[in-house]
Amino acid sequence: MTSVVLAAPYGLDSTMRFVSAAASLPGVDLGVISHEPAEAFLARLDADQRSRVKSFAQVGNVIDPDQLEVGVRRVVDGLGGRVDALDGILEPLQESLAEVRQRLGIRGMDRAEARRFRDKAHMKETLRAAGLPCARHCLARNEAEAMAFADQVLPIVAKPPAGAGAIDTFRIDERHQLEGWCRATPPTADRPLLLEEFIEGDEFSFDSVTVGGEHRFHSISRYAPTPLQVMRTPWIQWTVLLPRDIDGPEFADIGEAGPAALRALGMVTGISHMEWFRRADGSIAISEVAARPPGAQITSLISYAHDHDFYRAWAQLAAFGTFDRPTRRYAAGAAYLRGQGEGRVLAVAGIDEIRDELGPLVVESRLPQPGQAKASGYEGEGYVILRHPETEVVADGLERLVSRLAVHLDGAGPDGDRGASR
Repeated sequence: MTSVVLAAPYGLDSTMRFVSAAASLPGVDLGVISHEPAEAFLARLDADQRSRVKSFAQVGNVIDPDQLEVGVRRVVDGLGGRVDALDGILEPLQESLAEVRQRLGIRGMDRAEARRFRDKAHMKETLRAAGLPCARHCLARNEAEAMAFADQVLPIVAKPPAGAGAIDTFRIDERHQLEGWCRATPPTADRPLLLEEFIEGDEFSFDSVTVGGEHRFHSISRYAPTPLQVMRTPWIQWTVLLPRDIDGPEFADIGEAGPAALRALGMVTGISHMEWFRRADGSIAISEVAARPPGAQITSLISYAHDHDFYRAWAQLAAFGTFDRPTRRYAAGAAYLRGQGEGRVLAVAGIDEIRDELGPLVVESRLPQPGQAKASGYEGEGYVILRHPETEVVADGLERLVSRLAVHLDGAGPDGDRGASR
């Protein structure tokens, strides 16, 4: 049996898909480390999957490497005295996982490799040194460095060096905006500010599988609008589209640059999520790369596009270091449903009409429910996933979803007062 330990701070729906997949693999004894108590966490698995979890440890902070190491040592006895693999899907976990692997001699990404993926400034320096296209950037350790960069490059985006995707990322169009930022949160050597060229263009992801340093698989997704626009506009309903055909000349440049970037960053075995842009002039720029599976239902979309369970593929890769390359059979896409204003969901308008028009295309959905609180994240209150052999059919269906479905909120703020209007 192979002993696998997963670090999973909370049993969120997205996390449990990966945990369930690992718990369903034959030949695996599973250990889990979480912030939650075992009873609450394991209740989300079915009886057979629970029986595969041979050891469980609750710690106060899974992301802290010292506490994570304590958790790993606690689960060892239930796993036959050894741990063959230690993994987790969350971005903030990756450096801690690498640190503990290195301390305990567990195979997998080490701390130097993890830092190249997690520290966005170091990542871009590595990519630029390898001759790969990426956005101009500056790691500002004081206001003078920040302003000097802004004098050369505007608009820009500001983000923490260890951020994840568009979270905590803000666009700055004018010099005075950056001056205000620096007054409110002065950058220092210990807490620098990453500034990056704002790229006008279309944004995509490049999600890939590497085994033993060899590029084995990739998928491409198109965002509409870009994640930064979504974060800046809390009510906007947005989409992710996976075209069926990604092997033609349209994506030939990222098909070469993507694997080269992963080699430069030191990816050996794992699933990664890369975000990249195509500028108006046709050139590409890599934004950032994460050494983890994609979020925002993209793992599900890749599964539907290939008729292949990529949650299980991730678990198999983590446990055994093997991957079965599937064929892309469909286009797939997701529409993310978000209400305007504040409060709780009253209703979703347009559902009956959309069901009549798009019902055969829908393969998965989580519709906003009356009484549900407005979501705090960019994925919104619900989503609908479509699939069809023709990309144009899926693209048209996504446009209909976001233009015809409307999530109505009651307008009440968190304290019950009436908030912003819809």
